[in-house]
Amino acid sequence: MIVVIVDGYNIIGAWEELQKLKEKDVGQARDRLIELMAEYQAYSGYRVIVVFDAYYVRGIASKLKAYDVEVIFTKEKETADECIEKLVKEVKNIQTQVYVATSDYAEQRTIFGSGALRKSARELFIESKNIEKEIEATIDLHHKTQAHTKIELDQAVLEKFEKWRRGEM
Repeated sequence: MIVVIVDGYNIIGAWEELQKLKEKDVGQARDRLIELMAEYQAYSGYRVIVVFDAYYVRGIASKLKAYDVEVIFTKEKETADECIEKLVKEVKNIQTQVYVATSDYAEQRTIFGSGALRKSARELFIESKNIEKEIEATIDLHHKTQAHTKIELDQAVLEKFEKWRRGEM
């Protein structure tokens, strides 16, 4: 099994689309990242966990599922990096390969020590865009191969049927 742990705010800060959303509303940027990671998870088959920092936020830690993606908001005074390090230790085993998506160099060095691999924000972005292209190509192929009518009819007959359908005859 492959698990991808995503440093949410780090990725938001690195992807142009999400940066623009963050300028208007950080909640929209978070939601869009979760949507993109849901597509990534559905297509790749990987387990995806998105971690958002709540270091400066009062309250308790929370964990939820959105679009089948696990979303974790850290507890008060806990950084996303600390939470990610704990998660790596929890999920990493002989049957599970863990990737951490972050461009934070210090975090990358720490997760290497825990046996996880890193995916930079740029690598995750490229993978995500490639998946979008593959999905679009699959849809286009499906539309091209899908029969539009079950019976081949000439244009005059099709026009007559259309008039009947509209009640014009």
